[in-house]
Amino acid sequence: MPTNLLSQKEYRGINVILLACQGYSSPYWLTYKQALKIGGNVRKGEHGTQIAFWKIGKYERDIDGETELRTSVLLRIYTVFNLAQCENIAGFDSEKPVNSIENCENLIANMPQKPAVGPSDRAWYRPSTDTVGIPARNSFNNSESYYCTLFHELTHSTGHSSRIGRDGIEKLNSFGSELYSKEELIAELGAAMLCGVTGIDKVTIDNSAAYLQAWIRVLKGDSKLIVQAASAAQKAADFIRGIPAHEPVTSEVK
Repeated sequence: MPTNLLSQKEYRGINVILLACQGYSSPYWLTYKQALKIGGNVRKGEHGTQIAFWKIGKYERDIDGETELRTSVLLRIYTVFNLAQCENIAGFDSEKPVNSIENCENLIANMPQKPAVGPSDRAWYRPSTDTVGIPARNSFNNSESYYCTLFHELTHSTGHSSRIGRDGIEKLNSFGSELYSKEELIAELGAAMLCGVTGIDKVTIDNSAAYLQAWIRVLKGDSKLIVQAASAAQKAADFIRGIPAHEPVTSEVK
């Protein structure tokens, strides 16, 4: 979602559409004054995007001894610039490349039956076309976050019928359903495993843990589903690494 760089608050309403349609890889936006405030600046010749801020309030007004409830509407127009239009912003320098990590690149390159991977404004896996979308690497805060996100989507892709196959991918599931939630657990657990294999887990583990905890709450702490998801995630991670499937181990979860 388009987000203000300083406040870290997502834009809402029509502003989401106005900003998302501009086609920039970075989700971060800020005003000219905000860029100057943090020691940066907007590149010469760049044109900003106008957004609207509105606030509707109620107030009481006394008229001839009677209290009348009235509505006030505040509307302001601001011009904002995408981070990619700025320079010299410490920690978020859009000109500073987010470098590739050799271990991660090798793992991705050697994945068997790899799906098509292409640029997008957000991360996703689309089973109908067997394709993965991923934002530009320099739109992430660091290399590790980029690869963890890509590992998540590649783990989803292993659920395609041409690979391992999983109900969470092969069947259409509504957001928040049991199958949807379990598939998200599988994808993030698989991503965490791959981050560990490639040695980037120390940077990504906190975000992965928070994401997993959110879906575990949706599943109401069902230990059976969590164990099953971990098993499926291991199979997915093994597939991506090119490790042959092992003979199934009989086990019972109560």
